[in-house]
Amino acid sequence: MAKKIPLRQCVGCGEMKGKKEMIRVIKTPEGEICLDATGKKNGRGAYVCKSAECLKKARKNKGLERSFKMSIGSEVYDALEREYEELETE
Repeated sequence: MAKKIPLRQCVGCGEMKGKKEMIRVIKTPEGEICLDATGKKNGRGAYVCKSAECLKKARKNKGLERSFKMSIGSEVYDALEREYEELETE
């Protein structure tokens, strides 16, 4: 029997994809929002496709705000976009 691949929904485009194809954004118990490249950190997770386009969509449709049930300032999104660019250049 084939092993079931855990699917997650992108908060940007709404597509379902395998966990490995996505980047996890977490809200730590302290309320800080950051990228979790390892997927192992503690906190409430939301998933975004590995394209900067999806992060922009998530920003526009407030996908992360809904996932974390809190308002998120533009400086947080700017920081996420910078982290994204670093991941893309690796």
